[in-house]
Amino acid sequence: MKLDKHDIAIIEALQKDGRLSNRDLAKKVSLSPSPSWRRLRSLEETGVISHYAAVVNREEVGLSIMGFAHVTLHDHRSENVKKFDQAILGAPQVLECHATSGEHDYMLKVVAPDMASYQDFLSSYLLKIGVVRTVNTSFVLKQQKSTTALPMDQIKL
Repeated sequence: MKLDKHDIAIIEALQKDGRLSNRDLAKKVSLSPSPSWRRLRSLEETGVISHYAAVVNREEVGLSIMGFAHVTLHDHRSENVKKFDQAILGAPQVLECHATSGEHDYMLKVVAPDMASYQDFLSSYLLKIGVVRTVNTSFVLKQQKSTTALPMDQIKL
């Protein structure tokens, strides 16, 4: 979908506050409510806006450990990759899973209440998938920035 300045303004406004009413959104993006609503529906229907969610503070709910696990598989046979991918989809501790280039095959963003829980996830789940050769985890000491907002100023019109 080719975005214009109004589409980008709608996305920027919703990235800041996903609970805006259509009337407030229209006002923020200098459109009347009907064109604002039509544009928003189009952004949703084409998949530019994929979903809405509440952002929860992980530490406030007791998930104080966050780490990035760099995973290397034994090999890249399709059945092993599929087995790993399916196992990760069933792991609620894994917030993100990215197939990567470079030294490791995957990078997982993992949360846990404490180190013992992370160790349990590692030894009782991740390594028991049977296709994982190595896991190297870097733990977050301090979070400098966290956002879900994409840099819309980088979009070429």
